Amino acid sequence: MRILRVVLAIALASPGPSLAADPRYPDWPCNQIKVPEMSVAAVWAGPPIDDVDSTWEQDPAIRNLVAQVAARRTPLEDAEKIISDTITGDPAERQRKAKLIFTGLFKALNHERGEVMNGIERFSRKQKEFADQVRSTILQLRELQNTPGHDQTKVDELISRVEWDTRIFDERSKTIGYVCEVPVLIEQRLFALARAIQQSLE
Repeated sequence: MRILRVVLAIALASPGPSLAADPRYPDWPCNQIKVPEMSVAAVWAGPPIDDVDSTWEQDPAIRNLVAQVAARRTPLEDAEKIISDTITGDPAERQRKAKLIFTGLFKALNHERGEVMNGIERFSRKQKEFADQVRSTILQLRELQNTPGHDQTKVDELISRVEWDTRIFDERSKTIGYVCEVPVLIEQRLFALARAIQQSLE
């Protein structure tokens, strides 16, 4: 069983073709194509926001609302109700609030998404470095096993290390699929909130 695990470790850690979906982003391990920045046009069909810029940050109420509804700990239904309860007044006032809220949400969630994606790529790089470490240990093990009169205790130690490192590598790899869904969830949240803002204008 121990030998089998070592063989699996060799296969696991051996270099091979890049699994990146896009060669421009070799550290991107997700099946989803990497799109570094979200597009306003993809999620917003409301009035133009070119004149808003960072003015939403100058309104404490809007700034606090954006922080509250952008947070994933706030249930989406609650966030949508907060938006609906806030975008009130005459048409001009509703449009002003809608543009400020959307601009703030887009900036906040786009930034959060970017941070998550950077974290995923850092994780991917660490996994590659860890695979190199396992590969190096395997090479040491093979060289030692091929040495006449080798120290069996040392061999057993290296086998145990490979088994342990392989287990860690495998456990970390299993989390990638879940982590890769986070940018998608952020995009979906922004889309839903943008729709709620637009509905409040109707």
